[in-house]
Amino acid sequence: MNTTRSEPAEGTPLACQCALPLSRQTLTYVAGLLRGRLKKIGSRWRKLPPGKIALIVPATLRHDRRLAGMAGGSSVPASTTGRRAWEVTGLLAARAPRPDRALATLKREGGEVVLPDGTLIPARRRTGTANRKNYNGKHKTHGLLFPALTGETGNLIWISSARRGAASEITTARRDHHAGRLRTAGPGALAGLGFTGPDPDPGDPVIITGCKSTRTSKTTPAQRQANQALPAARAPVGHGFSDPRNRRILTRLRLDPARAAIVLRALLVLTRQHTTR
Repeated sequence: MNTTRSEPAEGTPLACQCALPLSRQTLTYVAGLLRGRLKKIGSRWRKLPPGKIALIVPATLRHDRRLAGMAGGSSVPASTTGRRAWEVTGLLAARAPRPDRALATLKREGGEVVLPDGTLIPARRRTGTANRKNYNGKHKTHGLLFPALTGETGNLIWISSARRGAASEITTARRDHHAGRLRTAGPGALAGLGFTGPDPDPGDPVIITGCKSTRTSKTTPAQRQANQALPAARAPVGHGFSDPRNRRILTRLRLDPARAAIVLRALLVLTRQHTTR
């Protein structure tokens, strides 16, 4: 089979324009990170200035533009555009806080409660038996699970690395040692029924969840009233992933889990630059 590719008559690659809700503060911040990186490694020349490279990265994360299209508008090869985009994305992801530091910062700012939650980012189905570990039975789709901690005002403060889509919230909470870190840092946690069980000290729980009704143990009226009050207190958690999930790149991930975690953490840093609640 022969495949032909039609090129514009002028011989210039086609460029696609898009509108970006990008503030000057965010662009200056990203360009400053790149300038610091270039100064550190002693790079004296790049074909594109840091400001232009900093503009390519938000466009890629927001609209999921292909590298060939971004390269055509910048007059650089697609491979160079990819290297620069991942370089800046890695710099942004490195600025994402670790869980201990995020909890310490929250405590220093007067926060008393965190809201554990997670989101499933759809991903392409893997071939063979490897597809089962990324299949989520709750959402009936393949994807990667990203546990996170949200502040009581609705701002994301920490995102975990990518977990397999079939993992449960209890398993991820135990693996990330949520109970021990919260007990050390000080803030408590209001979690849903999916987080029931990871606290090793049920007598003095640091993770407060609702009460489950089983066949042999029914909930009391007081427990049912507490179950109704808990979702109201956890309402801000819906704002945590609202801005990152609006990015087209998260519509369906085509990345390996390690790079997917870098993208999510870079989006966390960008979101905290222009969104505060």
